[in-house]
Amino acid sequence: MEKARADHFHFLLSLADMGSFPFIFSILLSICVIVSCSTPSSYVLYPNYTAAGFHFVDGSIGFLTSPNGTFRAAILSPGGQGGSGTNFYLCILHVPSDTITWSANRNAPVSSAGTMTLSVTGIVMTDHDGSLKWSTPLLDSSVSSLQLTETGNLVLLAKSNAILWESFLYPTDTIVMGQELPVGVLLSSAVSSTDLSVGSYSLSITASDALLQWQNLTYWKLSMNAVAYGVSSYPVEYMAVNQTGLYLFSNNGSAVVIQVNLSISDFGIAKLDYSGQFSVSSFSGTNFKRVFAGPDDICQIPFICGKLSLCSANSDTPLCSCSSNFHSISQNPNVCGPSDASYSLSNSCNSTDNSSTGNFSLSYLSLGYGIDYFTNDFMNPVKYGVNLSSCEDLCSSECSCLGIFYDNSSNSCYFLENHLGSLMSSTSSSTNDRLGFVKVIVGPSPANFAPNSSPALGVPMVALVLLPFIGFFLLATLGFFLWRRSRSSKTGKLNLNSQTVPSSEDLDAFSIPGLPVRFGYEELQVATDKFKTMIGSGGFGTVYKGTLPDKSHVAVKKITNVGIQGKKDFCTEIAIIGNIHHVNLVKLRGFCAQGRERLLVYEYMNRGSLDHTLFGNGPVLEWQERVEIALGTARGLAYLHSGCEHKIIHCDVKPENILLHDHFQAKISDFGLSKLLSSEQSGLFTTMRGTRGYLAPEWLTSAAISDKTDVYSYGMVLLEIVSGRKNCSLRTRSECMEDESIGGGSSSSSSRRGLVYFPMFALEMHEQGRYLELADPRLEGRVTSEDVEKLVRVALCCAHEDPALRPNMVSIVSILEGEIPSGQPKLESLNFLRFYGRRFAEASTAEQNNGHGDFIFPQLNASLSSSTSRLPLNFSYISSQQVSGPR
Repeated sequence: MEKARADHFHFLLSLADMGSFPFIFSILLSICVIVSCSTPSSYVLYPNYTAAGFHFVDGSIGFLTSPNGTFRAAILSPGGQGGSGTNFYLCILHVPSDTITWSANRNAPVSSAGTMTLSVTGIVMTDHDGSLKWSTPLLDSSVSSLQLTETGNLVLLAKSNAILWESFLYPTDTIVMGQELPVGVLLSSAVSSTDLSVGSYSLSITASDALLQWQNLTYWKLSMNAVAYGVSSYPVEYMAVNQTGLYLFSNNGSAVVIQVNLSISDFGIAKLDYSGQFSVSSFSGTNFKRVFAGPDDICQIPFICGKLSLCSANSDTPLCSCSSNFHSISQNPNVCGPSDASYSLSNSCNSTDNSSTGNFSLSYLSLGYGIDYFTNDFMNPVKYGVNLSSCEDLCSSECSCLGIFYDNSSNSCYFLENHLGSLMSSTSSSTNDRLGFVKVIVGPSPANFAPNSSPALGVPMVALVLLPFIGFFLLATLGFFLWRRSRSSKTGKLNLNSQTVPSSEDLDAFSIPGLPVRFGYEELQVATDKFKTMIGSGGFGTVYKGTLPDKSHVAVKKITNVGIQGKKDFCTEIAIIGNIHHVNLVKLRGFCAQGRERLLVYEYMNRGSLDHTLFGNGPVLEWQERVEIALGTARGLAYLHSGCEHKIIHCDVKPENILLHDHFQAKISDFGLSKLLSSEQSGLFTTMRGTRGYLAPEWLTSAAISDKTDVYSYGMVLLEIVSGRKNCSLRTRSECMEDESIGGGSSSSSSRRGLVYFPMFALEMHEQGRYLELADPRLEGRVTSEDVEKLVRVALCCAHEDPALRPNMVSIVSILEGEIPSGQPKLESLNFLRFYGRRFAEASTAEQNNGHGDFIFPQLNASLSSSTSRLPLNFSYISSQQVSGPR
């Protein structure tokens, strides 16, 4: 097309040479007016510029080009070559791959006569009738120019060249190399290849992972992909793709949380396709190919085959069919319906089809074995320990429930709620234990039911007979629940060691005098501005900042794991922390138990958790501040162990659960895994709970746990406070030469990174009296050897393998306050640290010899018992929810 325009231009010039110059000049001037006298594919545009879609109907020329021509901005119709398309969008196009990387008016397309106007106030898209379709937001100052960068970022600049607005901050379904997708910002799929409006799939970044969702239901996580691996436990800040792979970054890009290594390329594009699959494509030279996709199995995409259609994978193409008892509905081939005409699918209570099902009975059609559903691996069962009939009854009582999956091996009940997606064909053993059923209406389909048909004459008489009985039943039920609520308010206690889990009804009526305020869910929505500001997340759920009507700030923990374990942790948290008050324990302001929602409201700790302050890139903690944090934490644990009516074992002491307020006042949080001991008990047996890296040896030898279990975890935290780094961390080999020679290993001049087990190093330095080598190097000498020695000796005493040799927390407080001298660690009870350390070093060396990168944490799976020849070798700090089993 560019050649044709050049030929036309030369033809006009030839006419001018033949004496027609005035006529030709007027034609050229009119052309200039149409395109605002701006040459197509300019590098910079200035205000008072207008471009129309009919100038670029085939998308071959844009009105703005990046400096090297890699990207173009144009008004085009996707797939509408030659002007055949009807929907036009302002787009950024990656020219070598012909990929649309951004669209402005994706939900408001214009016709071919639509225009884009650049003015001093920004960009405006209008249709042929002058109606506004899209515009940039209100800007801080006047626009000086519009530019398209070589990375594909469309930017509005002020006179000072300051960026007033940029397309990178408003991604659609794609990010490119050089662009970041931060936490809280979504990629939303298009409806189709020709319709760029927002579809039903989304990619979101959380503080720990990247999730794909359909209808707000998760169906894929980056961390679950076979080629993705975790590197650190820092909270994720953004996702980016670069020349070497796909990454989740933290600490302003200085730390990697999850990474996917890909072949080196010149350029990378990460896109959420309209099909629901997320992919990364690389471009090198003229070669453009897809190098990563998630999910790997396309049948895991929720609506890949349509409603209730069964997907069987066949390479990259799904094979879709209807399962037994179902057939394809002729008017909609993407929907499977019951084969028996007397059955029809039920409608969700939030469905636009509000057909009443009151005159019809409900039944359940079996899907057969070997069939699974995408939500089963991402959602907890609605209820454990029930039979199939009870599972069906639960679904029948919920209008949002459209079907169930019943797990025979665990007697668990799963719901299919609000929307029905595709089914998956599977042969795995876990799937063979599940049997799926779809809720159906017995009788004529509500859609086909004649509304004017007369009811049977006997129906009114039946209603007259039944109504009094129904009314009496409802009154009796109401009286029963009022009696239950009155009884629970009188007792005012939860038996935390009971194996019985409160039901949803129990929690909804949960009201105990003297405990924190019970909030309504709507109140907390208002307080958090609809859960706008996220300040943390983990296996339990997500924490948001909020403001109560009295203007006080709070932290609202929204629990997402509301299964049996989630309910137990929720009740444990309320009953324990709601009944105790101490300056070094986080105060529980209130809670919410409404429907399926479970939220805890804490006082707001403005300095966050200790791990962010200690291991982050912010200002270094001074030594006295570290001592105050250690002392505050010790006082809080001492109160739990000795100051309460029942001894409370926290079971998950770690920097993430130590929160900091003004002047670095430390407060212990997260009591969901805690256990109570009566005054007669010295210990108890329970399943393992806590976080690896802080677990005492008795957890792994089936011995009883006691308050000394918390003491061990505190000792591990104390060593991290001293060193300013995690006890298992990466260090370059040159830094570790001396450490390895002390431990009996051979020195090396290699500069490769390796894993260092700091507790073993601390023991070695203690034996040699070289305490300053253990202090955080960022302190730069602002601490004495005596000060470091005091904390290291306390930490090593806490780490004794024999719990009886560990001091109690009351004694530790006295030592830190200077009232009593610190004890001498018993080396014979600390030798297991050397064993751990050697195994860490061996595993690290093996990983490096296998050619893995610096960031890989070896996955070591053996037991942590010092009496065996292997150790628990998982260096990543997994959540307490992952480690903890049923209690």
